[in-house]
Amino acid sequence: MKITKITATPVRVPRPQLFMSSLGKNLASENAVVEIDTDQGVTGVGEICSIWDRKGRGDAEDINDLLAEALTGRDPFRIAEIHGAMDSLLHRSYPAKAGIDMALYDIVGKSLKTPVYNLLGGMVRDRVLLSHSLSMGDPEEIGDYAANLVKQGYKTIKAKIGMDAESDEATVAAVRSKVGDDITIRVDANMGWKNPKEAVRNIKALEPYNLELVEQPLHYSDLEGLHHIREHVDTPIMADESVWTPSDAMACIKAGSVDIFNVYVSEAGGIFPGSKIFAIGEAARIPCIIGSMPELGIGTSAQAHLAFAMQNLGYGSDVNGFVYHSDDIINEKFSIEDGHLLPPPGPGLGVTLNRDKIEQYRIK
Repeated sequence: MKITKITATPVRVPRPQLFMSSLGKNLASENAVVEIDTDQGVTGVGEICSIWDRKGRGDAEDINDLLAEALTGRDPFRIAEIHGAMDSLLHRSYPAKAGIDMALYDIVGKSLKTPVYNLLGGMVRDRVLLSHSLSMGDPEEIGDYAANLVKQGYKTIKAKIGMDAESDEATVAAVRSKVGDDITIRVDANMGWKNPKEAVRNIKALEPYNLELVEQPLHYSDLEGLHHIREHVDTPIMADESVWTPSDAMACIKAGSVDIFNVYVSEAGGIFPGSKIFAIGEAARIPCIIGSMPELGIGTSAQAHLAFAMQNLGYGSDVNGFVYHSDDIINEKFSIEDGHLLPPPGPGLGVTLNRDKIEQYRIK
């Protein structure tokens, strides 16, 4: 089997309401749909998911202007080899590489008539515990929204913090008050705090509200600062922006900077390198979760297959990016029951494109 054509189509899909974190405000997600055709009539689909500077349009250009021509003629089953070729052509651009990676796995799964999780060692769980993120805003409104999520079955809630200590504590207090003591609350600072001492002071102020973990309190490059925080608070520290790649994971381990890895399929460069981060975490006895950019349906399916196959998935995961959008570009609907995601259908990623929706949301 040979690759005959690769295309990336940028799309912008709206969110039902404004979502705000210390990284900024979002009314929509700008992603891209990746399609890889083969000489045997099997087409794989993937998704570029990114909230960072280049987003869907920029990463789609990396595929359409460079990777498409370079990878045409290659065997889509040789996923590791293709990753090596992409890395030799592009430094970073991980979301673009992830879109290619997803489509390759989709081709292999479809060709073998099996779901992608079987290509990763098979299922190790029948359902995945989900986390749902909260936008910044008025604390009472955020608390009410959290309570509504609990009514829907969610058992893990993530509050966005990192702007100022007073509003952070007011938000966490409101959420805890509205959801009760039995619901898990975690917080995500999105690199919002300026230095380790400020982070330690703010985390200690929030610890009476029984936090599960604190995500990315400092800039991704400050591993020494993360180590300091980890040594001075009781709450586990989770890396997000600090652990995009397998090399990042090793650096975090050597620095003793974190307790948990938050693995993003898109940030890692795809399912293949994402599974490597899980393996590194497992060897170091560091549990992992899967995070969301957030993804549309294709990216969510890729996340889900990884989540169902990785043994050291240790906490609730954000394998539900599709719920943050008003619409989608696939035909299938994912099943969420009692705060858990059920397995996606197969073969491959188990999703099909809705051409009308892609055209509706295509960035022209």
